Amino acid sequence: MLHLYNTLTRKIEDFEPINPPKVGMYTCGPTVYDYTHIGHLRKYIGDDILHRLLEVNGFEVNHVMNITDVGHLTSDSDEGDDKLEKGAKDRNLTPEQTARFFEDYFFKSTEVVNIERPNIVARATEHINEQIKLLEKLQEKGFTYTTEHAVYFDISKFSDYGKLSGQKLEEKQVGVRENVVIDPNKKNPQDFALWFFTVGRFASHVMKWPSPFGEGFPGWHIECSAMSMEYLGETLDIHTGGIDHIPVHHTNEIAQSEAATEKQFSKYWVHHNFLIVDGEKMSKSKKNFYTIDDLVEKGFDPIAFRYLILTAHYRDSLNFTYESLTASSHALNNIISEIRAWDSPKLVNSQFWQKFLEAANNDMNTPQALAAMWELIKSDIPSSEKAATILEMDKILGLGLEKYVGKPLEIPEKVQELLNHRENARISGDFKKSDELRHEIKKLGFEIEDTATGSKLKPV
Repeated sequence: MLHLYNTLTRKIEDFEPINPPKVGMYTCGPTVYDYTHIGHLRKYIGDDILHRLLEVNGFEVNHVMNITDVGHLTSDSDEGDDKLEKGAKDRNLTPEQTARFFEDYFFKSTEVVNIERPNIVARATEHINEQIKLLEKLQEKGFTYTTEHAVYFDISKFSDYGKLSGQKLEEKQVGVRENVVIDPNKKNPQDFALWFFTVGRFASHVMKWPSPFGEGFPGWHIECSAMSMEYLGETLDIHTGGIDHIPVHHTNEIAQSEAATEKQFSKYWVHHNFLIVDGEKMSKSKKNFYTIDDLVEKGFDPIAFRYLILTAHYRDSLNFTYESLTASSHALNNIISEIRAWDSPKLVNSQFWQKFLEAANNDMNTPQALAAMWELIKSDIPSSEKAATILEMDKILGLGLEKYVGKPLEIPEKVQELLNHRENARISGDFKKSDELRHEIKKLGFEIEDTATGSKLKPV
Protein backbone atom coordinates (compact mmCIF):
# COMPACT_ATOMS: atom_id res chain seq x y z
CA MET A 1 0.00 0.00 0.00
CA LEU A 2 1.19 3.52 -0.78
CA HIS A 3 2.00 5.77 2.17
CA LEU A 4 2.54 9.52 1.80
CA TYR A 5 3.57 12.30 4.14
CA ASN A 6 0.69 14.77 4.30
CA THR A 7 1.80 18.33 5.07
CA LEU A 8 -1.70 19.12 6.31
CA THR A 9 -1.65 16.47 9.07
CA ARG A 10 2.17 16.42 9.50
CA LYS A 11 2.33 12.64 9.38
CA ILE A 12 2.72 9.75 6.96
CA GLU A 13 -0.70 8.35 6.04
CA ASP A 14 -2.12 5.46 4.05
CA PHE A 15 -3.09 6.83 0.66
CA GLU A 16 -6.84 6.39 0.17
CA PRO A 17 -8.30 8.46 -2.68
CA ILE A 18 -11.81 9.85 -2.60
CA ASN A 19 -13.10 7.79 -5.52
CA PRO A 20 -10.74 4.85 -6.14
CA PRO A 21 -9.23 3.85 -8.47
CA LYS A 22 -9.43 7.41 -9.82
CA VAL A 23 -6.95 9.98 -8.46
CA GLY A 24 -7.12 13.72 -9.11
CA MET A 25 -3.64 15.22 -8.79
CA TYR A 26 -2.86 18.92 -9.17
CA THR A 27 0.70 20.22 -9.34
CA CYS A 28 1.75 23.85 -9.22
CA GLY A 29 3.37 24.57 -12.56
CA PRO A 30 5.93 27.15 -13.71
CA THR A 31 5.65 30.90 -13.91
CA VAL A 32 6.89 31.26 -17.48
CA TYR A 33 8.88 34.49 -17.36
CA ASP A 34 12.44 33.09 -17.27
CA TYR A 35 14.47 29.94 -17.92
CA THR A 36 13.58 26.75 -16.06
CA HIS A 37 16.54 25.85 -13.85
CA ILE A 38 17.61 22.58 -12.25
CA GLY A 39 16.04 23.57 -8.92
CA HIS A 40 12.66 23.71 -10.63
CA LEU A 41 13.34 20.37 -12.29
CA ARG A 42 13.88 18.66 -8.96
CA LYS A 43 10.29 19.42 -8.02
CA TYR A 44 8.86 18.29 -11.36
CA ILE A 45 10.88 15.07 -11.30
CA GLY A 46 9.38 14.45 -7.85
CA ASP A 47 5.86 15.02 -9.21
CA ASP A 48 6.64 12.64 -12.08
CA ILE A 49 7.80 9.93 -9.66
CA LEU A 50 4.56 10.33 -7.70
CA HIS A 51 2.44 10.12 -10.88
CA ARG A 52 4.30 6.98 -12.01
CA LEU A 53 4.08 5.42 -8.55
CA LEU A 54 0.32 5.96 -8.40
CA GLU A 55 -0.11 4.24 -11.77
CA VAL A 56 2.06 1.28 -10.78
CA ASN A 57 -0.18 0.91 -7.72
CA GLY A 58 -3.18 0.56 -10.02
CA PHE A 59 -4.65 4.06 -9.80
CA GLU A 60 -6.06 6.00 -12.77
CA VAL A 61 -4.40 9.40 -12.50
CA ASN A 62 -5.82 12.62 -13.89
CA HIS A 63 -2.83 14.93 -13.53
CA VAL A 64 -3.45 18.65 -13.96
CA MET A 65 -0.72 21.31 -13.99
CA ASN A 66 -1.10 25.06 -14.40
CA ILE A 67 1.01 27.47 -16.41
CA THR A 68 1.20 30.86 -14.67
CA ASP A 69 1.29 33.46 -17.42
CA VAL A 70 -0.26 36.40 -15.55
CA GLY A 71 -0.67 37.70 -12.01
CA HIS A 72 2.40 36.31 -10.21
CA LEU A 73 4.13 39.34 -8.71
CA THR A 74 7.82 39.51 -7.85
CA SER A 75 6.77 38.89 -4.26
CA ASP A 76 4.65 35.83 -3.48
CA SER A 77 2.38 38.25 -1.67
CA ASP A 78 0.95 41.37 -3.35
CA GLU A 79 4.09 43.49 -3.74
CA GLY A 80 6.24 44.20 -6.78
CA ASP A 81 5.65 43.94 -10.51
CA ASP A 82 3.97 41.20 -12.50
CA LYS A 83 6.78 38.74 -13.31
CA LEU A 84 5.51 38.18 -16.85
CA GLU A 85 5.30 41.86 -17.71
CA LYS A 86 8.68 42.56 -16.13
CA GLY A 87 10.28 39.65 -18.02
CA ALA A 88 8.71 40.82 -21.27
CA LYS A 89 9.91 44.40 -20.79
CA ASP A 90 13.46 43.21 -20.00
CA ARG A 91 13.54 41.26 -23.29
CA ASN A 92 11.61 43.77 -25.41
CA LEU A 93 8.87 41.19 -26.09
CA THR A 94 5.14 41.04 -25.47
CA PRO A 95 3.99 39.14 -22.35
CA GLU A 96 2.47 36.46 -24.59
CA GLN A 97 5.69 36.02 -26.59
CA THR A 98 7.62 35.77 -23.34
CA ALA A 99 5.20 33.23 -21.86
CA ARG A 100 5.17 30.97 -24.91
CA PHE A 101 8.98 31.05 -25.29
CA PHE A 102 9.63 30.06 -21.67
CA GLU A 103 6.74 27.59 -21.63
CA ASP A 104 8.37 25.82 -24.59
CA TYR A 105 11.72 25.90 -22.80
CA PHE A 106 10.10 24.42 -19.70
CA PHE A 107 8.67 21.45 -21.61
CA LYS A 108 11.92 20.88 -23.51
CA SER A 109 13.71 20.78 -20.14
CA THR A 110 11.22 18.34 -18.63
CA GLU A 111 11.26 16.07 -21.68
CA VAL A 112 15.04 15.51 -21.64
CA VAL A 113 14.89 14.37 -18.00
CA ASN A 114 12.06 11.97 -18.97
CA ILE A 115 9.20 13.71 -17.17
CA GLU A 116 5.85 12.63 -18.57
CA ARG A 117 3.58 15.54 -19.49
CA PRO A 118 0.49 15.92 -17.23
CA ASN A 119 -2.88 14.94 -18.66
CA ILE A 120 -4.05 18.55 -18.64
CA VAL A 121 -1.89 21.68 -18.87
CA ALA A 122 -3.96 24.77 -18.01
CA ARG A 123 -2.82 28.32 -18.73
CA ALA A 124 -4.03 31.01 -16.35
CA THR A 125 -4.79 33.43 -19.19
CA GLU A 126 -7.13 30.86 -20.78
CA HIS A 127 -9.15 30.47 -17.58
CA ILE A 128 -10.00 34.05 -16.67
CA ASN A 129 -13.77 33.33 -16.64
CA GLU A 130 -13.31 30.46 -14.17
CA GLN A 131 -11.34 32.77 -11.88
CA ILE A 132 -13.99 35.50 -12.13
CA LYS A 133 -16.74 33.00 -11.25
CA LEU A 134 -14.85 31.84 -8.16
CA LEU A 135 -14.29 35.44 -7.11
CA GLU A 136 -18.01 36.18 -7.53
CA LYS A 137 -18.84 33.23 -5.29
CA LEU A 138 -16.48 34.52 -2.61
CA GLN A 139 -18.00 37.98 -2.94
CA GLU A 140 -21.52 36.60 -2.51
CA LYS A 141 -20.45 34.75 0.64
CA GLY A 142 -18.93 37.88 2.18
CA PHE A 143 -15.26 36.91 2.11
CA THR A 144 -14.04 39.87 0.04
CA TYR A 145 -13.70 43.64 0.19
CA THR A 146 -12.69 46.16 -2.43
CA THR A 147 -10.28 49.10 -2.41
CA GLU A 148 -9.33 51.34 -5.31
CA HIS A 149 -6.40 49.00 -6.01
CA ALA A 150 -7.85 45.50 -5.79
CA VAL A 151 -10.46 43.03 -4.59
CA TYR A 152 -9.07 41.28 -1.50
CA PHE A 153 -9.81 38.09 0.39
CA ASP A 154 -10.46 38.94 4.03
CA ILE A 155 -8.56 36.26 5.96
CA SER A 156 -10.21 37.28 9.26
CA LYS A 157 -13.43 35.74 7.87
CA PHE A 158 -11.79 32.32 7.42
CA SER A 159 -11.19 30.73 10.82
CA ASP A 160 -8.85 27.97 9.59
CA TYR A 161 -6.39 30.33 7.89
CA GLY A 162 -2.83 29.02 8.37
CA LYS A 163 -3.75 25.41 9.14
CA LEU A 164 -1.39 24.09 6.44
CA SER A 165 1.70 25.82 7.82
CA GLY A 166 0.64 25.45 11.44
CA GLN A 167 1.47 29.11 11.97
CA LYS A 168 -1.08 31.19 13.83
CA LEU A 169 -2.17 34.49 12.35
CA GLU A 170 -0.73 36.46 15.26
CA GLU A 171 2.68 34.84 14.63
CA LYS A 172 2.56 35.73 10.94
CA GLN A 173 1.65 39.34 11.73
CA VAL A 174 4.76 39.76 13.91
CA GLY A 175 6.97 39.07 10.90
CA VAL A 176 5.25 41.54 8.58
CA ARG A 177 7.06 44.77 7.77
CA GLU A 178 4.71 47.72 7.56
CA ASN A 179 6.64 49.31 4.69
CA VAL A 180 5.84 46.50 2.25
CA VAL A 181 2.08 47.04 2.37
CA ILE A 182 1.52 49.12 -0.76
CA ASP A 183 -2.27 49.41 -0.44
CA PRO A 184 -2.99 51.41 2.76
CA ASN A 185 -6.62 50.26 2.66
CA LYS A 186 -5.80 46.59 3.17
CA LYS A 187 -7.45 45.55 6.44
CA ASN A 188 -4.76 43.02 7.26
CA PRO A 189 -1.26 42.66 5.72
CA GLN A 190 -1.98 38.97 4.98
CA ASP A 191 -5.19 39.72 3.07
CA PHE A 192 -4.43 38.76 -0.51
CA ALA A 193 -5.52 40.14 -3.87
CA LEU A 194 -8.02 38.16 -5.91
CA TRP A 195 -8.23 40.78 -8.66
CA PHE A 196 -5.99 43.77 -9.37
CA PHE A 197 -7.41 46.86 -11.03
CA THR A 198 -5.44 48.48 -13.83
CA VAL A 199 -5.01 51.72 -11.93
CA GLY A 200 -2.11 53.29 -10.05
CA ARG A 201 1.02 51.14 -10.29
CA PHE A 202 -0.78 48.79 -12.71
CA ALA A 203 -2.27 51.50 -14.94
CA SER A 204 0.01 50.47 -17.81
CA HIS A 205 -0.45 46.71 -17.27
CA VAL A 206 -0.71 45.15 -20.74
CA MET A 207 -2.67 42.03 -19.76
CA LYS A 208 -6.14 43.06 -18.63
CA TRP A 209 -9.71 41.79 -18.86
CA PRO A 210 -13.18 43.21 -18.21
CA SER A 211 -14.94 41.89 -15.11
CA PRO A 212 -17.96 42.67 -12.91
CA PHE A 213 -15.52 44.28 -10.45
CA GLY A 214 -13.71 46.47 -12.98
CA GLU A 215 -11.01 46.10 -15.62
CA GLY A 216 -7.94 44.31 -14.37
CA PHE A 217 -6.22 40.94 -13.99
CA PRO A 218 -6.34 38.07 -11.47
CA GLY A 219 -4.06 37.60 -8.50
CA TRP A 220 -1.70 34.64 -8.51
CA HIS A 221 -3.42 32.48 -5.88
CA ILE A 222 -6.90 32.31 -7.37
CA GLU A 223 -5.77 30.70 -10.62
CA CYS A 224 -4.77 27.42 -8.98
CA SER A 225 -8.02 27.12 -7.05
CA ALA A 226 -10.16 27.93 -10.09
CA MET A 227 -8.34 25.64 -12.53
CA SER A 228 -7.83 22.69 -10.20
CA MET A 229 -11.52 22.64 -9.24
CA GLU A 230 -12.56 23.13 -12.88
CA TYR A 231 -10.86 19.87 -13.88
CA LEU A 232 -10.78 17.80 -10.69
CA GLY A 233 -13.84 18.86 -8.70
CA GLU A 234 -14.20 20.75 -5.45
CA THR A 235 -12.01 18.33 -3.45
CA LEU A 236 -8.71 17.10 -4.88
CA ASP A 237 -6.96 13.90 -3.89
CA ILE A 238 -3.42 15.35 -4.06
CA HIS A 239 -1.98 18.84 -4.40
CA THR A 240 1.80 19.21 -4.76
CA GLY A 241 4.29 22.06 -4.75
CA GLY A 242 7.58 23.27 -3.32
CA ILE A 243 7.97 23.85 0.41
CA ASP A 244 8.17 27.59 -0.32
CA HIS A 245 4.48 27.45 -1.33
CA ILE A 246 3.31 26.34 2.12
CA PRO A 247 3.14 29.63 4.07
CA VAL A 248 1.55 31.88 1.42
CA HIS A 249 0.41 30.41 -1.90
CA HIS A 250 -1.03 27.11 -0.69
CA THR A 251 -2.34 28.64 2.51
CA ASN A 252 -4.25 31.17 0.42
CA GLU A 253 -5.48 28.52 -1.99
CA ILE A 254 -7.01 26.59 0.89
CA ALA A 255 -8.65 29.69 2.33
CA GLN A 256 -10.35 30.86 -0.87
CA SER A 257 -11.32 27.35 -2.06
CA GLU A 258 -12.82 26.16 1.21
CA ALA A 259 -14.52 29.51 1.79
CA ALA A 260 -16.21 29.16 -1.60
CA THR A 261 -17.20 25.48 -1.43
CA GLU A 262 -17.38 24.76 2.34
CA LYS A 263 -15.55 21.52 1.52
CA GLN A 264 -11.99 20.31 2.10
CA PHE A 265 -9.88 21.58 -0.79
CA SER A 266 -7.27 18.80 -0.97
CA LYS A 267 -7.06 15.58 1.01
CA TYR A 268 -3.26 15.19 0.69
CA TRP A 269 -0.59 17.87 0.36
CA VAL A 270 2.84 16.80 -0.95
CA HIS A 271 5.72 19.29 -0.77
CA HIS A 272 9.21 18.94 -2.24
CA ASN A 273 12.31 20.37 -0.60
CA PHE A 274 14.89 22.62 -2.26
CA LEU A 275 17.86 21.87 -4.47
CA ILE A 276 20.80 23.96 -3.35
CA VAL A 277 24.02 24.44 -5.32
CA ASP A 278 27.45 24.08 -3.72
CA GLY A 279 25.79 24.65 -0.34
CA GLU A 280 24.08 27.89 -1.37
CA LYS A 281 20.71 28.97 -2.74
CA MET A 282 20.74 29.19 -6.53
CA SER A 283 21.22 32.76 -7.75
CA LYS A 284 22.27 34.40 -11.01
CA SER A 285 24.33 36.93 -9.06
CA LYS A 286 26.31 34.09 -7.44
CA LYS A 287 26.80 32.48 -10.87
CA ASN A 288 25.48 29.17 -9.57
CA PHE A 289 22.27 29.28 -11.62
CA TYR A 290 22.16 26.24 -13.91
CA THR A 291 19.73 25.07 -16.55
CA ILE A 292 19.68 21.54 -17.91
CA ASP A 293 21.33 22.94 -21.05
CA ASP A 294 24.30 24.04 -18.91
CA LEU A 295 24.76 20.45 -17.73
CA VAL A 296 24.49 19.09 -21.27
CA GLU A 297 27.11 21.59 -22.48
CA LYS A 298 29.49 20.13 -19.88
CA GLY A 299 28.95 16.67 -21.38
CA PHE A 300 26.38 15.23 -18.94
CA ASP A 301 23.41 13.11 -19.93
CA PRO A 302 20.24 14.80 -18.54
CA ILE A 303 19.15 11.41 -17.18
CA ALA A 304 22.23 11.46 -14.93
CA PHE A 305 20.68 14.55 -13.30
CA ARG A 306 17.43 12.62 -12.84
CA TYR A 307 19.42 9.80 -11.21
CA LEU A 308 21.03 12.34 -8.87
CA ILE A 309 17.58 13.59 -7.80
CA LEU A 310 16.58 10.00 -6.98
CA THR A 311 19.51 9.65 -4.57
CA ALA A 312 17.83 11.98 -2.03
CA HIS A 313 14.41 11.80 -0.39
CA TYR A 314 12.06 14.41 -1.81
CA ARG A 315 11.46 15.94 1.65
CA ASP A 316 15.19 16.42 2.27
CA SER A 317 17.21 19.25 0.76
CA LEU A 318 19.72 18.14 -1.87
CA ASN A 319 23.07 19.80 -2.49
CA PHE A 320 24.00 19.84 -6.17
CA THR A 321 27.68 19.78 -7.10
CA TYR A 322 29.38 18.73 -10.30
CA GLU A 323 31.15 16.05 -8.25
CA SER A 324 27.81 14.55 -7.20
CA LEU A 325 26.52 14.76 -10.78
CA THR A 326 29.68 13.01 -12.01
CA ALA A 327 29.14 10.23 -9.47
CA SER A 328 25.53 9.85 -10.63
CA SER A 329 26.68 9.78 -14.25
CA HIS A 330 29.14 6.96 -13.47
CA ALA A 331 26.43 5.03 -11.61
CA LEU A 332 24.01 5.39 -14.51
CA ASN A 333 26.66 4.31 -17.04
CA ASN A 334 27.48 1.28 -14.89
CA ILE A 335 23.80 0.26 -14.88
CA ILE A 336 23.60 0.64 -18.64
CA SER A 337 26.80 -1.39 -19.17
CA GLU A 338 25.42 -4.20 -16.99
CA ILE A 339 21.96 -4.43 -18.50
CA ARG A 340 23.18 -4.39 -22.11
CA ALA A 341 24.61 -7.88 -21.56
CA TRP A 342 21.41 -9.35 -20.07
CA ASP A 343 19.08 -11.79 -21.79
CA SER A 344 15.65 -10.70 -22.98
CA PRO A 345 13.18 -10.05 -20.12
CA LYS A 346 10.97 -12.98 -19.14
CA LEU A 347 9.80 -13.23 -15.53
CA VAL A 348 9.68 -10.57 -12.79
CA ASN A 349 11.46 -11.71 -9.62
CA SER A 350 8.87 -11.13 -6.90
CA GLN A 351 11.41 -10.95 -4.06
CA PHE A 352 13.41 -8.07 -5.50
CA TRP A 353 10.34 -6.36 -6.95
CA GLN A 354 8.51 -6.37 -3.60
CA LYS A 355 11.54 -5.00 -1.77
CA PHE A 356 11.79 -2.19 -4.32
CA LEU A 357 8.06 -1.42 -4.28
CA GLU A 358 7.94 -1.33 -0.47
CA ALA A 359 10.67 1.31 -0.49
CA ALA A 360 8.96 3.36 -3.21
CA ASN A 361 5.60 3.09 -1.45
CA ASN A 362 7.16 4.25 1.81
CA ASP A 363 6.62 7.97 1.11
CA MET A 364 8.53 7.80 -2.18
CA ASN A 365 11.79 6.67 -0.60
CA THR A 366 13.81 6.70 -3.83
CA PRO A 367 17.23 6.24 -2.15
CA GLN A 368 16.04 2.93 -0.67
CA ALA A 369 14.42 2.01 -3.98
CA LEU A 370 17.73 2.60 -5.79
CA ALA A 371 19.49 0.44 -3.22
CA ALA A 372 17.00 -2.37 -3.91
CA MET A 373 17.64 -1.98 -7.64
CA TRP A 374 21.40 -2.30 -7.13
CA GLU A 375 20.84 -5.46 -5.06
CA LEU A 376 18.99 -6.87 -8.05
CA ILE A 377 21.79 -5.90 -10.46
CA LYS A 378 24.46 -7.55 -8.29
CA SER A 379 22.41 -10.70 -7.57
CA ASP A 380 23.05 -14.08 -9.20
CA ILE A 381 19.49 -14.70 -10.42
CA PRO A 382 19.07 -15.32 -14.18
CA SER A 383 19.62 -12.18 -16.23
CA SER A 384 16.24 -12.62 -17.93
CA GLU A 385 14.62 -12.21 -14.49
CA LYS A 386 16.84 -9.22 -13.76
CA ALA A 387 15.80 -7.65 -17.05
CA ALA A 388 12.07 -8.10 -16.46
CA THR A 389 12.35 -6.84 -12.87
CA ILE A 390 14.44 -3.76 -13.60
CA LEU A 391 12.02 -2.73 -16.33
CA GLU A 392 9.19 -2.86 -13.78
CA MET A 393 11.28 -0.76 -11.40
CA ASP A 394 11.99 1.72 -14.14
CA LYS A 395 8.28 2.37 -14.65
CA ILE A 396 8.65 4.35 -11.41
CA LEU A 397 12.26 5.58 -11.66
CA GLY A 398 11.93 6.76 -15.26
CA LEU A 399 15.58 6.27 -16.28
CA GLY A 400 14.68 5.05 -19.77
CA LEU A 401 16.36 1.67 -19.27
CA GLU A 402 14.18 -0.07 -21.88
CA LYS A 403 16.54 1.41 -24.52
CA TYR A 404 19.46 -0.64 -23.18
CA VAL A 405 18.24 -3.93 -21.69
CA GLY A 406 19.65 -6.80 -23.76
CA LYS A 407 20.96 -4.43 -26.43
CA PRO A 408 24.77 -4.61 -26.76
CA LEU A 409 26.61 -1.36 -27.40
CA GLU A 410 27.24 -0.74 -31.09
CA ILE A 411 30.90 0.20 -31.48
CA PRO A 412 32.00 1.92 -34.71
CA GLU A 413 34.72 0.11 -36.62
CA LYS A 414 37.19 3.00 -36.19
CA VAL A 415 36.70 3.00 -32.40
CA GLN A 416 37.22 -0.77 -32.25
CA GLU A 417 40.47 -0.43 -34.24
CA LEU A 418 41.74 2.25 -31.88
CA LEU A 419 40.80 0.09 -28.90
CA ASN A 420 42.78 -2.84 -30.35
CA HIS A 421 45.83 -0.57 -30.90
CA ARG A 422 45.45 0.73 -27.39
CA GLU A 423 45.36 -2.83 -25.98
CA ASN A 424 48.56 -3.66 -27.86
CA ALA A 425 50.24 -0.49 -26.56
CA ARG A 426 49.17 -1.32 -23.01
CA ILE A 427 50.44 -4.89 -23.22
CA SER A 428 53.79 -3.74 -24.62
CA GLY A 429 54.14 -1.16 -21.83
CA ASP A 430 53.86 1.91 -24.08
CA PHE A 431 51.70 3.82 -21.62
CA LYS A 432 52.20 7.18 -23.34
CA LYS A 433 50.71 5.77 -26.56
CA SER A 434 48.01 4.03 -24.53
CA ASP A 435 46.93 7.36 -22.98
CA GLU A 436 46.99 9.12 -26.36
CA LEU A 437 44.69 6.46 -27.81
CA ARG A 438 42.40 6.70 -24.77
CA HIS A 439 41.95 10.45 -25.41
CA GLU A 440 41.36 9.85 -29.12
CA ILE A 441 38.66 7.28 -28.32
CA LYS A 442 37.04 9.68 -25.86
CA LYS A 443 36.80 12.35 -28.58
CA LEU A 444 34.74 9.85 -30.56
CA GLY A 445 32.29 9.50 -27.66
CA PHE A 446 33.51 6.42 -25.77
CA GLU A 447 35.11 5.91 -22.38
CA ILE A 448 37.52 3.04 -21.66
CA GLU A 449 37.13 1.00 -18.50
CA ASP A 450 40.06 -1.32 -17.75
CA THR A 451 39.00 -4.53 -16.01
CA ALA A 452 40.69 -7.79 -15.04
CA THR A 453 39.20 -9.42 -18.15
CA GLY A 454 40.22 -6.66 -20.53
CA SER A 455 39.10 -3.20 -21.60
CA LYS A 456 35.44 -2.29 -21.98
CA LEU A 457 33.86 0.66 -23.78
CA LYS A 458 30.93 2.77 -22.63
CA PRO A 459 29.48 6.02 -23.96
CA VAL A 460 30.95 9.22 -22.52
